[in-house]
Amino acid sequence: MYFQDSAGVLARAVPPQKAFGSRIRELRLLAGMTQDDLAERCGLFRTYMSRLETGQANPTLTMIHALATGLSVPVAQLFEPAGQATSTAVAAPKAPRPNRGRVR
Repeated sequence: MYFQDSAGVLARAVPPQKAFGSRIRELRLLAGMTQDDLAERCGLFRTYMSRLETGQANPTLTMIHALATGLSVPVAQLFEPAGQATSTAVAAPKAPRPNRGRVR
């Protein structure tokens, strides 16, 4: 799929899954969360969170709502273009997490 940019040049459109994933990643980082943090808040596996952020998974409406709740933003904010992050994302409370055998 192609579109014309403001200069009239044909450019390739970003697939919607990649655009959505980029936005999720942007909001997650703005909130100061890791993929593990957000996945835990949403009841997901971290691997699924990674697939969402890279555009390799299509979330359901229920999952989109869980992501918005986990990020403390309105659902509509998930669909704004990446690079337009606002400061409405709230940092996740830092609670001690059990050691899962990972080195940080």
